[in-house]
Amino acid sequence: MRLELRSLFKIMFGRKPRADTTYNQFKMLSGYMPVFTTWGNDPYSADVVRSAVDAIARNAAKLKPKHIKRVGKDIQSIGGQIERVLQVRPNQNMSTYDFLYKIITVLMLENNAYAYPVWEGINLKAIWPIVAHQVEFIEDNIGQIGIRFTFANGDSQILFYDEVIHLRRHFYKNDLVGENNKAINNTLEAIHTTNEGLGQAVKTSASLRGILKYTGVLRESDIKANRDRFVEEYLSVQNHGGVAALDSKTDYTELKSQPLMVDADQMKELRDSVYRYYGVNENIIMGKYSEQDWDAFYESTLEPLAVQMSLEFTHKLFTNKELAAGHEIMFEANRLQYVSTKTKVLMLKDLAPLGLFTINEGREIFNLAPVEGGDKRIQTLNVVDADKAGKYQLGEEDDPIDPDAEAGGEGA
Repeated sequence: MRLELRSLFKIMFGRKPRADTTYNQFKMLSGYMPVFTTWGNDPYSADVVRSAVDAIARNAAKLKPKHIKRVGKDIQSIGGQIERVLQVRPNQNMSTYDFLYKIITVLMLENNAYAYPVWEGINLKAIWPIVAHQVEFIEDNIGQIGIRFTFANGDSQILFYDEVIHLRRHFYKNDLVGENNKAINNTLEAIHTTNEGLGQAVKTSASLRGILKYTGVLRESDIKANRDRFVEEYLSVQNHGGVAALDSKTDYTELKSQPLMVDADQMKELRDSVYRYYGVNENIIMGKYSEQDWDAFYESTLEPLAVQMSLEFTHKLFTNKELAAGHEIMFEANRLQYVSTKTKVLMLKDLAPLGLFTINEGREIFNLAPVEGGDKRIQTLNVVDADKAGKYQLGEEDDPIDPDAEAGGEGA
């Protein structure tokens, strides 16, 4: 296993930092120590956290990265090597879905997520998510900001901050990273305690508890022996009936235990508190959402992630010259796939005649495969270019929707 970890380390980074470079801790204006560790106590093991994070990650992983170029008001689709890496397989171990799922999961749990683009000359070869046990911000002797990533197996790697994709959440006091998750720790602890209490209550209610009283005078050793025999015969798991049989020399008084439990409404509020922290609700998690639920979830949770990733990937994957030329990475989603069939039909009926959709774009809304020649835009003859309509009203142009107009007005 150690050899496998080192092999992956070499595949990801391929090099060690220069030994002759001196690094110092980066000084934060906020006064924070520039050393950050993962969220302790394994919150991902809590079902309420995992379900919330999974709902966000599995939907955000459906975002589609595209390489585009903005020229004036026009948007050109570029494609190319960068888009192929982003859309198909960011690295040899992960599909695009896996890659996005992982970095979003890390972002939700740690409020910071890192990824490292690997270049082969000017070509993007891969992008690896970095999940480190400890992250330390440093600077070299000429003032360049770097990050020292230390992993669970003890290996470490230093990278320049400018070459690392960095997503953050709850970005407030610290100069470079998102805040910790202390705000939700008390709620998670309460949920954990409640779940443990429920399990203990079930065990308690399933067993006999009480006091044995003997009518005669017994030696202490005999009392202990009789008690142990009673426990072995009647309080063990073999006593499936839960009934004890005693003679007239022994009295048994049961001690009833009624553990205090959190009621259903209080438990729901605890869980909803975690869902609110992550920006989801039970309908999204259970897949019972309506169009309105989905729109709210997309606009409040998924769209901000798409905007953040678009900006950060754009800045870290292109040179200043390419940025000035309008190159961008855009993460987009086909939101129309999540609306009802009735809404899709009405929308296409009203908007397709305006030429807003190609044939294949309309088919995609219904999850149908594209067809040959389907990139044409079709619109009704009842719709005319606004400039031509103005000229027609002034008598400067023939009727733009009259099929006989170009034939000199000869018609029926």
